[in-house]
Amino acid sequence: MLDPRLLRAFVAIVDAGSFTAAAERLNMTQSTISQQLGRLEQAVNGELIDRTARPVQATPAGERLLGYARRILVLQAEAETLLGDLAGTAAIRIGVPDDIVTPEMAEAFAHFSERHREVHLNVTTGLSREMSRGFRTGEFDIAVIKEATASADSRATFPEAMGWFESADKARDWPDPIPLVAFPPGGLYRETMFERIERERRHWYIAFTGSSVTGVLAAVEAGLGLSLLPVGTTAGRRTRLHAGFGVEAAMTVSLYSWETDGPVGELVEMMTGVLADRYRSGR
Repeated sequence: MLDPRLLRAFVAIVDAGSFTAAAERLNMTQSTISQQLGRLEQAVNGELIDRTARPVQATPAGERLLGYARRILVLQAEAETLLGDLAGTAAIRIGVPDDIVTPEMAEAFAHFSERHREVHLNVTTGLSREMSRGFRTGEFDIAVIKEATASADSRATFPEAMGWFESADKARDWPDPIPLVAFPPGGLYRETMFERIERERRHWYIAFTGSSVTGVLAAVEAGLGLSLLPVGTTAGRRTRLHAGFGVEAAMTVSLYSWETDGPVGELVEMMTGVLADRYRSGR
């Protein structure tokens, strides 16, 4: 293996054209740089510098080595920079329902990342049951889960107002069976919808299935059917509460984390603050 320190001395001699100038560039004595070149020549078993030339210059063997030496030194510098910069070397894995990633929550993530360049956030969105399963199996360090009742190990809980919504522009007397706009099987709201309609002794069918709150809201606005949604997600949308079904019992939004100290604990506090602001009005 060729010692990068010896290669650096060799390149400096070629670039400076003299041992004296090269020693000044590298902040070492002329005898030291001469010794380093000698060690390199011994390692490659050949002369690399023509010492009789003025200015000194590389021998044919030195010319062949010179390009490789420069590349080795560049790669070494890049490696040192990479290893010296701890940005992104640790990960915090977060699982949340998609409607939890509001502009305020995204801003909190960005602020945290600015404060902790050594951490990269890996945020996954999905159904609450998927997030709960992922947290319990160790897939996530932090999870926000919507559920009927919070578990004892939750770090914070908030009530989320729920209501039945229809299009504000295309509302009508819904026929029997009632068309529903729903989340995929396994979605928490989906089962609550079915239970409520069956208690009302009405029939139903799925008119539209959306995997995100945005998609479900768009379908409701278009008049495709009724849907049960968090009241807060409908702000600014062309929807209104359906007079017949109105509101449902609030869901619980729970925040879970395995750790309470260090960067994870700080992020949990920030996320808790965002959620508290969001649900303070009872939306």
